[in-house]
Amino acid sequence: MAEERVQRALARAGYGSRRACELLISAGRVTIDSRVAVLGDRVDGTREELRVDGRIVLMDQESVYLLLNKPVGVVTTAMDPQGRQTVLDLISSPVRVFPVGRLDRATEGLLLLTNDGRLAHLLTHPSSHVPKEYLVQVSGDPAPAAIRRLREGVELEDGMTSPAQVSRVAPGVLRIVIHEGRNRQVRRMCGAVGHEVQRLVRTRIGPIHDVSLAPGAWRSLSALEVRRLVESVGPGGDEPSTIAP
Repeated sequence: MAEERVQRALARAGYGSRRACELLISAGRVTIDSRVAVLGDRVDGTREELRVDGRIVLMDQESVYLLLNKPVGVVTTAMDPQGRQTVLDLISSPVRVFPVGRLDRATEGLLLLTNDGRLAHLLTHPSSHVPKEYLVQVSGDPAPAAIRRLREGVELEDGMTSPAQVSRVAPGVLRIVIHEGRNRQVRRMCGAVGHEVQRLVRTRIGPIHDVSLAPGAWRSLSALEVRRLVESVGPGGDEPSTIAP
């Protein structure tokens, strides 16, 4: 990537118009390798680190960020030895991408895919506390006591769950927001209070949601959406990637 003016790099990364980005620079909120940037500075994203308010700015033009509405029956993996349809079969990307986290085969809804290992690691790391929202259809109609247990935390075989946001949106339908990423967590939580999950749909990942995305459809994230994702995991943009093929 060639050098470019800082305000152009910020605008391309979703920080607003060139004028708005110039104001960020003038206010001393932008740094290049820990040095406060000034108007007229240029930056090379391949060797320099650009930050706004301490948060790293993603400038790599080769990074790809996709949002998929995963249908039931599709497995969340790069390849499946059993020959089942995978999430990668549903998308088209000029570079190889990987799913961020997992949705089990019977779960549908929003899933991120990217080749940005650093951001994938931050989004799935337990310390990031990125909220995931689900609509859950369960057997029966949970009583207030069951909903209170889900909110306060329930005991599972791998320990007590953290408090969750839980609301009843219709008879037998709950909206649940969790900040953990345990295997089949929502299903196990509901089962622990006596209500087996019949349908599970993830509707939000941090700040990312899209009610218009049809099952099986996908799209690229906008620069603004990527920036909001980065902000949702806090300033820890220096953590190394652990993503693997």
